[in-house]
Amino acid sequence: MDLPPSDTPRLVLLRHGQTLWSSAGKHTGRTDLDLTADGEREAQGARRRLAGLSPAAVYCSPLLRARRTAELAGFADAVVDPDLAEWDYGPVEGRTSAEVSRALGRDYEIFRDGVDVLPVGDAGPGELLADVRARADRFVARARATLDDGGTVLAVAHGHLLRVLATAWLDVDPSFGARLELGTAAVCSLGTSHGLATIEAWNLVAG
Repeated sequence: MDLPPSDTPRLVLLRHGQTLWSSAGKHTGRTDLDLTADGEREAQGARRRLAGLSPAAVYCSPLLRARRTAELAGFADAVVDPDLAEWDYGPVEGRTSAEVSRALGRDYEIFRDGVDVLPVGDAGPGELLADVRARADRFVARARATLDDGGTVLAVAHGHLLRVLATAWLDVDPSFGARLELGTAAVCSLGTSHGLATIEAWNLVAG
């Protein structure tokens, strides 16, 4: 599905394409994986969906899967922004939600429970949801400077980080991100209507 046209500046989001871990449902935070062949095709599909977009500024996560997606989507000159890195999952890194649920003996939901639910291992304690939101808030503040000057901004990053970023844009509790499904290489658009921050489009994926 193509990004709908807009007459006003907007913040456009692009999640990275598929990796081996994302295809298996594993939490992939700071583990620096590349795209699969399918993920590369997804990123190329995003390029077609973003055709005609002329952002004034393009930013991407420092992680390889996001940088490669930006390149294949036609934005090889994206500025690396550490605030766009994925949630540091700490002890749940590399585990699926089902695996964490079995270890806990109850249903696990990351936006409710956080990541400090298992013993801390070599990956460290990870980030609190509030820490991820603070990074998202900083990025939104920087993006607004460009938007206020009339330019569109594109951010290429990760599933959970972008969901939290949407809550920062809307100025709602970051736990609302649990309600925002986001597929690999999906495109979203955040805008403003009647003075209110809005979601113009969400989770647009190739048909």
